[in-house]
Amino acid sequence: MTCFFDVQNIYYIPQYFPVWRELMKRDHTCKLIVYENTNKESLINKVLSQIGVDYVKVPGEEQAKELYLKEKPDWIFFGNKFGSLDLIHQHSKSIQMGHGIGPKRSYYRKSDTPMTVRFIEGEMRMKVIQEMYPDDNFVQVGFSKLDPVFDGSEGGIDLKKLGLDPEKPTILYAPTFNPTSIGCFPKDWPAHFEGYNILIKPHSFTFALTKSRYIKDQKRIKEWAKYQNVYLADADEYSLVPFLKTADILISEASSTLFEFAALDKPVVICDFYDLKWSYKGIFKYRFKKRFLTESVIYQDLGAHAESYKQVKRKVEEELKRPENYQVNRQQYNKDHVGPTDGKASIRIVDYLENFKN
Repeated sequence: MTCFFDVQNIYYIPQYFPVWRELMKRDHTCKLIVYENTNKESLINKVLSQIGVDYVKVPGEEQAKELYLKEKPDWIFFGNKFGSLDLIHQHSKSIQMGHGIGPKRSYYRKSDTPMTVRFIEGEMRMKVIQEMYPDDNFVQVGFSKLDPVFDGSEGGIDLKKLGLDPEKPTILYAPTFNPTSIGCFPKDWPAHFEGYNILIKPHSFTFALTKSRYIKDQKRIKEWAKYQNVYLADADEYSLVPFLKTADILISEASSTLFEFAALDKPVVICDFYDLKWSYKGIFKYRFKKRFLTESVIYQDLGAHAESYKQVKRKVEEELKRPENYQVNRQQYNKDHVGPTDGKASIRIVDYLENFKN
């Protein structure tokens, strides 16, 4: 069986890799098809050399389509929508496996163009998507990205090696790309948390883009990295998994990371404050409300909320002191959104592919 993985962005790889590993273990042929137009060349080269996979680079979706039509793999994994599926399906079967389980409506809208199968994570998400697309094929398997956490195949971070103190509690600050809280955290905020290790893992787009607002964010993050209690993830540290495994508490916003961290039964602090881009401010604030605030209901009860930066430290202290505060909620969210946490999502996916009958 030949399987191709459509890699539009580097952050798709952690979701794909456990499945790739399981396929290779069973002697199937796998190849990553990597888009050049959304990744820094030096970065993607470094990441691909680290994980040691067979890959082909293409300029964009049109060239990927031509490659798929030429090579005719048995299965193609997609992390997002893809055009020309009518042509693809003449030779290959398609899989949709979203690169995240975040709160945005796009999670469901990816299935506007039906694929041969879409693998779904949690029970509630399965129910909702079946109601939205009753004629399509969905299979609940769990969230493959977290398999390395639960099956023990991937370790955490060696804090001592990074110059941090293993005896201190460790915060993971993982700001998302849009909307982000980066500009709302002061330039000296690590000094306010000197009793903690701080791991900072920005979204990969934060350092990839060159518009002025992102340059400003990049400069601010690099200022934080100068503090002795801070470790800033390198751009080639593409996987969030070791950071999830190591940290005691997460600070983030409207992000899939919230669900992933809570799946490990560890507390989260949710930032309800953002440094909005101009198109979401002033008279355009309705755009922000329409796109994000309606979605925030999904994670309303997942953990403690901070309405401003001033509340963050108190919330962190409270949640670390009483990590059981939202434990029942985390367990329910896990069932609804993440699915089984037995480290076997990838096994279920490959079993399905091997036993698939047209």
